[in-house]
Amino acid sequence: MKTGMTAQLGQQLHLTPQLLQSIRLLQLDGLQLEQEVRRALDNNPLLELDEEAPAAELAGDSADAALDTAAFDELPESSLWDVARSSWQDGDDDRMANIEAGESSDPQVRALTALALEMDRDALAIAAFWLENTDDSGYLSDDVAVLADAAAERFTISKTHAESIRQKILHGECTGMAARDLRECLQVQLTALPGRVPARAIAARILAEALELLAAHDEQALALRLNLDVEQVREGIRLILSLQPRPADTLAPAATGYVIPDVVAWHADFSWRVALNPATTPRVSVSPMHERALEQADQSEGARKLREMLQEARWLTRGLSMRYDTLIRTARAIVERQAGFLAHGDEAMAPLTLKEIADEIGMHESTISRITTGKYMQTPRGTFELKHFFAVRLEGANVSGPAVRAMVRRLIESEPMAKPLADEAIAGLLARQGIHVARRTVAKYREQLDIAPARDRRRGNVSALAKAG
Repeated sequence: MKTGMTAQLGQQLHLTPQLLQSIRLLQLDGLQLEQEVRRALDNNPLLELDEEAPAAELAGDSADAALDTAAFDELPESSLWDVARSSWQDGDDDRMANIEAGESSDPQVRALTALALEMDRDALAIAAFWLENTDDSGYLSDDVAVLADAAAERFTISKTHAESIRQKILHGECTGMAARDLRECLQVQLTALPGRVPARAIAARILAEALELLAAHDEQALALRLNLDVEQVREGIRLILSLQPRPADTLAPAATGYVIPDVVAWHADFSWRVALNPATTPRVSVSPMHERALEQADQSEGARKLREMLQEARWLTRGLSMRYDTLIRTARAIVERQAGFLAHGDEAMAPLTLKEIADEIGMHESTISRITTGKYMQTPRGTFELKHFFAVRLEGANVSGPAVRAMVRRLIESEPMAKPLADEAIAGLLARQGIHVARRTVAKYREQLDIAPARDRRRGNVSALAKAG
């Protein structure tokens, strides 16, 4: 064997601690970032929260971004920042008096508290029986027929009446509670989803016909059994995975799930403006007093540790600046590309990829992927995750898939009730607008919108109309 030395040129990315921290800060959502900043403030005495820094500093050294954030005081004083709240009043009939006061962490007790608002004492006692016979996940601990017999005997009622009380629990505030099994729990939740839900019909078929294949994660077998495309099956699976397999968990005390936007976009002076939300952009700085003191400190062990903390503090402030600069530039580029959607709705959603935004602002696709995940933009049309604005271009057309799906929905909503449009007819109407799609593509979007076929949408077919929306 011959040995020797060779010289070889190559490029290799060296991930420094500073770069690693910057990458990690990019991918944190608003809540995680707040927790990270709090932890840093608690552990590093050289850091201080800069509550009075001007908003323009949030975007680092980018002059254009600074102008966008500095204009934050121009935000419209409408209901953009209103948090929807609700209240109820039931006259003098305080149904909450039916049960013991005080909030419990026990899911069965919390379910009973909710039911007390709509049930009398006798019905509430039967509901309590059903809830007593559920496990920690919220499922019945015995066969439903056996429990119905026991309830009928205990309360001197019919088994039908006992089952009707279970159905009220099953379809109540904690949808799926007191279900006999996983299939019934998920089916009830799927049916309860309001409005038109993309892929609901596909998800219902998976639950009814192929639950065992779903458990085996066999998408190919699911597609074969249901005679669907793999992508259609995946959409159905995604919807099922969004449901709650442990209904009792939804009754655990939890903080409100309001989404706080990271960015706000609004229309003013004939153009779209973009600004960071100060509530999700905490600003920290290194204490100037401690920094000056360390410059004159000796080389003791304590001073060395403080210098390390100073370096970490500088990394954090620079990492935050990079995050804010990347976020505002990305959001601004998205708004420029999707101004049509913001002004006119889904039918104006333009095709857009991560690469296009990355090229426009001079960054890598992976960076755009990180900064758009878990970050939300408040717009006059609603609050959306930044990922929502990326739409796949429809093959053979200069429009996006979501835009065509919205067009299909509009055509169906405006069709004559007595003569609903077949998928082929919808494809023909789209072709007249210069959008050439196959009938199968129209059928796919119609199913995603949870709309029944034309033959089931005729006037008088109540069940089909109910399914459609």
